[in-house]
Amino acid sequence: MLILLIILAATAALVLLARWMYRRTTPDAPPAVEVDSGCCGAHAVCEKETLLNTSNKPVYYDDEELDVLAGIAPGDYTDAQTAMLADVFYTLKEKDVAGWLRSLQIRRIELPEELRDEALLIVRERRGL
Repeated sequence: MLILLIILAATAALVLLARWMYRRTTPDAPPAVEVDSGCCGAHAVCEKETLLNTSNKPVYYDDEELDVLAGIAPGDYTDAQTAMLADVFYTLKEKDVAGWLRSLQIRRIELPEELRDEALLIVRERRGL
């Protein structure tokens, strides 16, 4: 019985030694990054989270009616137009806000200052800044 325990202890010591030597000779792998299921992982920064235009094709979030606001300065919106933007904004999921802002940018629609500040705050929070 004593011989069996010695053999098990020696085997465990050899396994630990082999693992230590393997880790010492293998270059460190970059840390694993959790990728959002909607992100392809092929870019340094997920395109879903960036506010920069990467294509000229807008993505609609059931907000086609907002196209009438293209080219209007944020200070020139009527109360009804601001309410129309707020309706869409407040029904979005947090994960869709960055994409929606990018889509508005492509469509040349500017948000009123109070909505823009809220939207950018959500994007910053999702990025963890």
